[in-house]
Amino acid sequence: MSKLFLVPTPIGNLGDITIRALDVLRTVDFILAEDTREASKLLRHHGIKSSLRSHHMFNEHRTVESICSRIMKGEKAALISDAGTPGISDPGYLLVKQCIKNDIPIETLPGPTALIPALVNSGLPCDRFCFEGFIPTKKGRNKRLEVLENETRTMIFYESPFRLVKTLEELAERFGSEREASVSRELTKLYEENVRGTLAYLADHFRDKPPRGELVIVVAGKTNK
Repeated sequence: MSKLFLVPTPIGNLGDITIRALDVLRTVDFILAEDTREASKLLRHHGIKSSLRSHHMFNEHRTVESICSRIMKGEKAALISDAGTPGISDPGYLLVKQCIKNDIPIETLPGPTALIPALVNSGLPCDRFCFEGFIPTKKGRNKRLEVLENETRTMIFYESPFRLVKTLEELAERFGSEREASVSRELTKLYEENVRGTLAYLADHFRDKPPRGELVIVVAGKTNK
């Protein structure tokens, strides 16, 4: 039966993939990859030879129609991102929306995503949280932070190593320098690092020790004292 599979891929350690995900990647007619070079490393590691096609934020508006057409003709496709679950701060939403519009079955597999291990590892409340992804770098940045000033749930952000210190400083200014937070770096990889403390402490720490790799910021929500 023709179908679109959304397949999470490891966020670092190539062993963090399910048996079911590997079975799907082996049996689909083609795999849509955010970066075919990164995808090839994963596929080679697991001996998978399925056809690869590029699908990323710069071409997805042009390619969704042709992808849906292939699936509607009887093919099975899998969508993967460079790391984690497709659609979470990665391409996926537009294709899913178009498949739903065309009554194409969609099956989403469970699997890796950086936000959950970072949240649990932070030591901050996990019962209620909000995922904010990447804060806009320019337009809309101040508005987004302003809205979050009164957020009582634990907040999770993705950030690049080049903007981490600036973002921590801005969060400290908006939420208070003593607000508890944590930064997780290179989760599941050899040099994984989790640093916990106040926003002021974290900004000082990473100003002295510039980070590398993928980063997740977890910030405690506002408390009503």
